[in-house]
Amino acid sequence: MRFWLLLIIIFFLNQSCGKQANVLKIKGSDTEVNISVLLAEAYFSQNRHTPLSVSGGGSGLGIASLMNGLADIANSSRPMNSEEEALFKAKNIDIIPYVFAYDALAIITHPSVLTDSLSIEAIKQIFKGDITDWQQLGLEKMPLTVYGRQNNSGTHDYLKKKLGIEFSLHAKEMNGNAQIIEAVKVDKGGIGYVGAGYVLKNGKQADTGIKILKVYTPSSKACSPLDYDAVMSQQYYFQRPLFQYILKSSYEKAKPILAFERSETGQKIIVSNGYFPIKK
Repeated sequence: MRFWLLLIIIFFLNQSCGKQANVLKIKGSDTEVNISVLLAEAYFSQNRHTPLSVSGGGSGLGIASLMNGLADIANSSRPMNSEEEALFKAKNIDIIPYVFAYDALAIITHPSVLTDSLSIEAIKQIFKGDITDWQQLGLEKMPLTVYGRQNNSGTHDYLKKKLGIEFSLHAKEMNGNAQIIEAVKVDKGGIGYVGAGYVLKNGKQADTGIKILKVYTPSSKACSPLDYDAVMSQQYYFQRPLFQYILKSSYEKAKPILAFERSETGQKIIVSNGYFPIKK
């Protein structure tokens, strides 16, 4: 998927000045790092005087880096939790929350899994570890393997809270969305969860080596993250805002890139790369 094997992508714009104190440092969410890189590239093309750096590592890492003075902006695919808020307050560090896009979490399987949809209840039982073979869902007998993220991942935290579960101890923890996709592609019984930006491109499925499932509840029809209208009308079950937390002391430095993200150009980049725009 494009250049996503890079875990950290850094832009040093205006390197000749050598003043890294002026670099705006953005760290955190693996879900957000790809789109942040694309937005930074586009912003740089118009503002070559502004030095930026963008790196991933997970939402938890981004928030910790913000707290420790190692970032100006923390990308986070989940809201900051009460413990984190308390630590910022104890350290007298003021932060500004910001939403620049929306994401729809995709449930993916190997193409050989003989279903196009799953109920939310079935997904709960799978990720909890109560269902360990596809035969338990009335499908072909085949061991089921869950691929997910580590507990410092905002996506892991979001899904755990959305489903109200603890993940199975047997779930395989991967370093990022791209690694989950690659694992599911070679495991006929595999199932995982990834940000839609990793599987969509210009509104279409970007990788045919996986199957993107529709999901449904007892009171809703089956919907897919491929269905733009369903996501925008909040019919799709797994959708969430994508946060950026900004140090108040860095806000003036950050304002131009934040404005660009929400501009017409920035929102077009967001939509064309599988994410969803801010509603006007």
